[in-house]
Amino acid sequence: MRLVTGLVDAEDVQPGGRDYERGRLMMAEDVNAAVRGAVAAGATEVTVNDGHGPMRNILPEALHPAARLIRGRPKQMGMLEGLTPEHDAVICVGYHSRAGALGVLSHSFMGHEIEDMWLDGRPVGEIGLAHATAAAIGVPVAVLTGDDCACTEMTEWDPSVSTVAVKDARDRFAADLRRPEEARAAIEETVATALSAPPRASAPAADPSTLTVRWQSASVASTLLGIPGVTSVDSRTVQAQGALPGLYRLFGVWMRVAASLTNQPPYC
Repeated sequence: MRLVTGLVDAEDVQPGGRDYERGRLMMAEDVNAAVRGAVAAGATEVTVNDGHGPMRNILPEALHPAARLIRGRPKQMGMLEGLTPEHDAVICVGYHSRAGALGVLSHSFMGHEIEDMWLDGRPVGEIGLAHATAAAIGVPVAVLTGDDCACTEMTEWDPSVSTVAVKDARDRFAADLRRPEEARAAIEETVATALSAPPRASAPAADPSTLTVRWQSASVASTLLGIPGVTSVDSRTVQAQGALPGLYRLFGVWMRVAASLTNQPPYC
C-alpha cells in the first residue's frame, strides 16, 4: 500500500501496525478510484494485483466489483503478476521513490537490504524497473500515483506517464497530505483521461539488459554468486544480464535469498 492517500509510516502499512487496518482500507479506496476511472474510459476488464508486503492487504469485499484481485504470495512477477500483452495499460497506485531519495517511505523493494540499483547503468527503483518490465511485455504505464517525489521519479523516467501526487513529502516519514476525497477524485479523473486515448507502449529496454544491485550486506552478494549468471562488481554489488521480463523474475529470486539470510523484516 506504501504511498496511498494519508499514509506516512510503517505503522500505517505493515500488518500488526497500529494503523494498518485503517491503511488497508485507504489502499482499497485509492485503487477503487483508479478502477472507476478505468471503467469510465471504457475498460471492460480490470485486474488488480496486490503487490505490497504480504500481498494480502486489500480486502476482497472492499474492492470495486468491476475488478478482479490477485492476492497473496509468492508471485514470480511480484508487483506485475497477471500482466499480459492483452492488457492495454498499467496503472501504478501508491508507489514510492527509490532508496536514497528523500521521499515518504523511500526504498527499493527491501526496506533495509538494497542500497542502490541500476538498469543498464541508469539508477532505478521500483518505479523504473516496473515500467521497463511492463514495456518489455508490451504494455505501457499510463498513470502513477504516490507522493510528489515518486511522481517526479516517474516523470524523469518517462515524461509521457500521467501522475497524481496524493501528498508532498516533508521527510521520509512525514508529508503534507492531500484531502482524501480530493486525492481520489484526482486519481479517478487522471486515469479516465489517460485511458481515453490509448497510451503508447514505451520502447523496451536493451536486450540483454544489465541489472546491478548494491546490497547492504556482503553476505547477500556473496551468496548470490552461487546463482548461474550472477557476477560480482565489488564485495556488496552483483549484476546479471538478461532479457526482461526474465531478469525481473531473477531479481525476485535474489530478494528471496536476501530475505532468508538477513532474518529481519523490512520496515515497509
